[in-house]
Amino acid sequence: MIQDLYERHFEELRRYCLQLSRSGDVAFDLVQETFLKALEREELLLSLSPEQQRAWLYKAARNLFLDGVRRSALLQRKQNLLLDEEEQAEGGFSRAETELLLLRLPAEDRTLFRLRYLEGYSAVELAEMFDMPPATVRTRLLRARLLLKKEMSL
Repeated sequence: MIQDLYERHFEELRRYCLQLSRSGDVAFDLVQETFLKALEREELLLSLSPEQQRAWLYKAARNLFLDGVRRSALLQRKQNLLLDEEEQAEGGFSRAETELLLLRLPAEDRTLFRLRYLEGYSAVELAEMFDMPPATVRTRLLRARLLLKKEMSL
């Protein structure tokens, strides 16, 4: 019975989930989770008409998507709270304060600074990315650090 539902509704359900999630991978996962739920509720689905079965699949997919969105938002809030606590404990800057401070750097130096200190790239990796000698990258990062240090002391 589930195999029949899968064959009849897989493609249209996948397109629906793609519209919801805007991601092919997420859509595929949602469809698979939906059919796993259908396996768990096979007795209920057997008691429904084909139209009701189809509606149940769509509702289950939508609910799974919304659960994922809520879970992601909750996780993001928890991470933000942890970051805020760390910043307060260390006397650091908030994300907004950091961005405002970085705006005082020239655009190219700001990009290098972000990639090096916020994303973790090495000076050698940045040199390859921007087609410049590693010494130039290090000099520009030093200049950026000095400028930021000066701005912070004002």
